[in-house]
Amino acid sequence: MTSSPTTATPTSTTPPVTTTAPTTTSSAPPEVLSPFARPAWLGTRILPLGPDGENGIPQPTPPELLDRRLETPDVLEPPTGEDFASSIGPVPDDVLVRSTWTEDCPLALDELAYVTVTHFGFDGDHHTGELIVNAGFAERIVGVFEQLHAARFPIEEMRVITQADLDAAPTGDGNETTGFSCRPAVGSGSWSMHAYGLAIDINPFHNPYLKGELVLPELATAYVDRERVLPGMMIDGDVAVEAFAAIGWEWGGHWNTLKDWMHFSENGR
Repeated sequence: MTSSPTTATPTSTTPPVTTTAPTTTSSAPPEVLSPFARPAWLGTRILPLGPDGENGIPQPTPPELLDRRLETPDVLEPPTGEDFASSIGPVPDDVLVRSTWTEDCPLALDELAYVTVTHFGFDGDHHTGELIVNAGFAERIVGVFEQLHAARFPIEEMRVITQADLDAAPTGDGNETTGFSCRPAVGSGSWSMHAYGLAIDINPFHNPYLKGELVLPELATAYVDRERVLPGMMIDGDVAVEAFAAIGWEWGGHWNTLKDWMHFSENGR
């Protein structure tokens, strides 16, 4: 019997094809900073001292602050609505310990009042600010800030000044709206009207102090140009100047020998 020839099955030398699913990488979109975000360096760059050994040497305004519109750091709980709200009362113990008041100050504690008011921020939100003021003017001062709130006049920060604030080395970039501060007047050995609760500074960076070559805050040199009117700046005849004038307080922007555009006081000093 004759055997049928056997046909060999060819062996493939082609390697098997392995299919790999494409790797997908999920990348979160880059974080978008708020246009009102506070620069990380704010309050950290200590300035060289000027001839008086107390204040810093004025510097060019950093680009980030040429049109300063920063978010408000909330010290107190923000209001729940957009209506103006306020409170007036004795200075609470927890506020007193972070204030600059001591028994050596020219005003007794019971002559001061603790005030909270709603204010509008550069960030477009409503915030709760705090002030210590002379108790005899507390209601009238609340009325002033009610008018500023109604006009949506922006205030960056309104809080009680601490002793640490007064003792800190100058960075030239602060912008706290404040009332009572137990300290002498700038360049003077006599008490400031702030020490009597009879003066208020509003947006100091937008409305600096100018005397000769001295500018305070020291980085606010661009805001010495009062023709460059920006939000937060005060000019003659605006809502802030008129509201304080209505309660008999004078504005440092009207002074002749120096300018203190941030400053309102009961006796004009």
